[in-house]
Amino acid sequence: MLASLLVALTVTPALAMTLLARPGKRSEEPPVVRWSRKRYEHLLRSIARQPRTVIAVAIIATGLGLEALPFFGGSFIPELREGHFIVHMSAVPGTSIAESLRLGKQVSAALKQLPAVKSVAQRVGRAELSDDTLGTQDSEFDVELKPLSGEEAERAQSDIRNVLTRFPGVNFAVETFLTERIEETLAGYSASVVLNLFGDNLDVLDAKAQEIARVLGRIPGATDVRVQAPPGMPQLAIKLRKQDLERWGFDPVNVLDLIRTAYQGSTVGEGYEANRVFPVIVILSPQSRQSLSQVSELPLRTPGGSYVRLKQIADIYEDSGRYQILHQGARRVQVITANVTGRDIASFLADAKAQITAAVQLPAGTYLEFAGTAEAQSKAQRDLIFNALVAGVGIVILLSMVTRNTNNLLLVLANLPFAFVGGVLAVFASGALLSLGSLVGFVTLFGITLRNSILMIAHYERLVGIEGMRWNEDTAIGGAADRLAPILMTSLVTALGLLPLAIGMNEAGREVEGPMAVVILGGLLTSMALNLLVLPTLALRYGRFEREAAVLPATA
Repeated sequence: MLASLLVALTVTPALAMTLLARPGKRSEEPPVVRWSRKRYEHLLRSIARQPRTVIAVAIIATGLGLEALPFFGGSFIPELREGHFIVHMSAVPGTSIAESLRLGKQVSAALKQLPAVKSVAQRVGRAELSDDTLGTQDSEFDVELKPLSGEEAERAQSDIRNVLTRFPGVNFAVETFLTERIEETLAGYSASVVLNLFGDNLDVLDAKAQEIARVLGRIPGATDVRVQAPPGMPQLAIKLRKQDLERWGFDPVNVLDLIRTAYQGSTVGEGYEANRVFPVIVILSPQSRQSLSQVSELPLRTPGGSYVRLKQIADIYEDSGRYQILHQGARRVQVITANVTGRDIASFLADAKAQITAAVQLPAGTYLEFAGTAEAQSKAQRDLIFNALVAGVGIVILLSMVTRNTNNLLLVLANLPFAFVGGVLAVFASGALLSLGSLVGFVTLFGITLRNSILMIAHYERLVGIEGMRWNEDTAIGGAADRLAPILMTSLVTALGLLPLAIGMNEAGREVEGPMAVVILGGLLTSMALNLLVLPTLALRYGRFEREAAVLPATA
């Protein structure tokens, strides 16, 4: 924009002097311009005879556009169509790697039967130094799709979800790669809706998290509802008996160290091969640590040299625990996540807040916090609206310096409601969903469409102020006809440039620019039409155009 401004102030005048017709030589308008001008003037005269009707129609159209806004849905991240999905599978805590692989083979076989799926690969467990604290019950599937259009990829995602419903007792979540990374950046979890439940009592957090998950699962559009760290991890509990330890002369710390060495292992040395180092670990053989009875029979040597069984000094039993205790900001937290399909996230989040508040009673010291893309959307909207208002104030100040008249300034700004109506109609026709790209489109649209009204009002000021014409119906219609071709050309060129993005808004790679282009395109078309048809009538009735006073030369 800065470069085009510089060119318009320097290069364009020089080229105009060089290439345009010389003074005295009148260039003829093209036939299509003459034909359009004649009919445009006839139409304007008919409209100018009914100014109240024209103004009423414009006000009603703007009001309908404002009334439609509350019914639009909202989203922060559009559905990205990458041709690749990541499917998360979470089984019961404590599920072994072998069992996760067995379930994964069944899931992979079912997914490969879909016509749109090219390949499926499963990952189980985690690397030793991985940042993902996933248990052996968690798996990820990389699902690669065949080359598909945007609508076909959306149907493929629906087919994948339908296949996953055949596996009860296992939780699934389906995301695209980029969407998952963005959601993890925003909230730390690969889900569009994230609920953080804070409190001190772990049992209360677990119970209330399950209640919230059940309520969330009943809301229309909720999918992939998960409690991120559920209890139920099977574990073997060994509780030493103090009296028996004292009777046999055992030190509790030494006993616990022996148990850890027997079943977890202890590093007692290192082996070397060239520049590689291998730890030497002492641990019981797998055959000696497979059952509760084998653990109970573990022999321990007393300080006096005799041997006792572990069951003689400890209570040994199976119990359930937690494989992960989540914290955020030094506070205990339980996290509930969900994805949304078939509706917009903004309305889903409003329903979720209302239903959870009504159905779940949280004890003192426990509170719920909403996070994820929905909250990020709200913050982005607030920031965008604030910055747009600041820019709008600057624009109004600059325009007031040029127009030097309140009435004419309002006439220039009257084009904004016209553009707004077109943008709203375009959003409605494309699915009634306001994304962040759509909001950026509205802000951009308001800046672009002011150009047409400035062209019209500035020409009226020149006709009256410099050329000395009287301000009447003939001047208003003639001035509008003079600006017919420039307004049509600037609007149509911009619209045609945006048309490819708007047509392919559902294709991969256009998910952000597509909604923005649709808003700008719809607003341009309506603002162009209303600017050419309504603005001359408004200017004739409310415009204030005066001839500039002649400047007399100074005399001695």
